[in-house]
Amino acid sequence: MIEHNYTTKDLKFYSQKSIGLASFIGGPLAAGYLIKENYKALNQAEKGKTAFIISIIATLIIFGSLYVVPESIMDKIPNMVIPAIYTGIIYLIVEKIHGKLLNNHDENNYPFYSGWRAAGIGVISLIILIAIVFASIFLIPDEIYDTYDAEMEQFSKNEGASLIFYDHLNTEDDETLLNEIDSIAIPKWKENIEIINRTNSIEDLPSELVEQNKKLLRYSKLRLEAFKLFKNLIIHETDNYNVELNRVHNEIDVVIESLN
Repeated sequence: MIEHNYTTKDLKFYSQKSIGLASFIGGPLAAGYLIKENYKALNQAEKGKTAFIISIIATLIIFGSLYVVPESIMDKIPNMVIPAIYTGIIYLIVEKIHGKLLNNHDENNYPFYSGWRAAGIGVISLIILIAIVFASIFLIPDEIYDTYDAEMEQFSKNEGASLIFYDHLNTEDDETLLNEIDSIAIPKWKENIEIINRTNSIEDLPSELVEQNKKLLRYSKLRLEAFKLFKNLIIHETDNYNVELNRVHNEIDVVIESLN
């Protein structure tokens, strides 16, 4: 709590409600700027600078986190929830650092900047955030996508070569099928696992590709497991592996659906 031994009647501040409004519109960045301006009015520029830096860090953390949270989870969260949460937190912070000051200022009918001015700053902050998001999307080096696409092209070729096995299940003899499994299917899916691991090591790989790779890695491991089960089924000439094989194929279908 900040104590002041002087009158603030000649000073102008952004009210707690105005800071909350700007926060809701433009995020912590807008709040940090308004808090900085209030500190500036109090001749406490260093504290204002610190508050603004903290707001920048908070903005990066919040919006950076949104990139790594899976879309399936984000889709379940109402649009207003996240802004409401950080606005509430900022409101409490303002209450703690300047609440008494702003309340006294209001009770004495001293001047405040208008809510419209605060909202305008919130809009400017929002525009800045949108510009940063678009820049981060469109300024990702093309080499990243070129490298990734080249690896995925080989992944698809391996997939296609291995899945021909299913066309041969009812037309080829066991020896031919086993040869396909050992010389094509299993090696191709092992290679695909290596491809995913390589692409995961690409520097600054976009978060959506990281999430896609998690699914593709799961898919590749399931395909490898399926072909190993087919091999056992053929070698041992038994239906004991059918239940497990059906389970694996069902899991494969689920992963494929999540990729589409």
